Amino acid sequence: MKTLNPSDITIVDLGPADAAEAQRLSLQEAWPHRLEDWQFLLDISKGVGAICNGKLVGTALLTPYGETGATCNMIIVDPAMRGLGLGRKLVERLLEKAGDLECRLIATEAGLPLYEKLGFVATGKIRQHQGVVTAKLSFVGVIDATPGDLDDLVALDRVALGLDRSALVAKLIDKQPFLLLRDKNGLRGFASCRPFGRGHILGPLVARDDEAFKILLTASIARHHGKFLRVDLTDAAAAEVAVVEAAGLAKVGGGVAMTRPGIRSAEPVGDARVYALAAQALC
Repeated sequence: MKTLNPSDITIVDLGPADAAEAQRLSLQEAWPHRLEDWQFLLDISKGVGAICNGKLVGTALLTPYGETGATCNMIIVDPAMRGLGLGRKLVERLLEKAGDLECRLIATEAGLPLYEKLGFVATGKIRQHQGVVTAKLSFVGVIDATPGDLDDLVALDRVALGLDRSALVAKLIDKQPFLLLRDKNGLRGFASCRPFGRGHILGPLVARDDEAFKILLTASIARHHGKFLRVDLTDAAAAEVAVVEAAGLAKVGGGVAMTRPGIRSAEPVGDARVYALAAQALC
């Protein structure tokens, strides 16, 4: 069998038409992404892929958010192609596309050394919980969002992240209505649940205070009784991990949140915080 060299590999741009081949790679990693999940990501991202002998053997996506930041995600290398520096090459191509934007990602322990070498710094930890919701929870005070709430959702999301995720939020609200919590001062928090992987994913969940987070978390879980649900919690959500686990969502992994500063950096601009990610790919 011929020994492969880096020169045998070509880096190309990916688009929605590459979703099926990209899903094949993620299934090899036992990632749960459906074809629809890949299409969702490719619709809002700039993708690059590695081609060897006409076959897709690596992927990486850059999902831009406004003029200040982006996430790097879906970085996958076929097991047969490892050891050739392909992962680094793919991430470097993403960073070229990012230019002076701040870049964020969720790293596995195995990926940490590479990302640190490329200038990423750890900023927190993510806890992934999933399972069939077994607890019957009660909740009050939340309402379903309507398209008229979009501007408020985007504004609160920007307060929490410092990023303009208006395109993402608009796409998510088309999938399934957000849950909102309002008071006399306006929007206090929101939570999204959408089809993903083996069932649904809860996130993003953004709130101005811990009590609002707990109300939205409880309501979101309660609406999925008897169904498979995943949630990726940030450090801000640590106090309510017991609620999640008691509902039947076991901790199955996680990752390290990392940021590579850009010339145009993105910083939270108010009191809201992200308690659950839209997805590890979308942060």
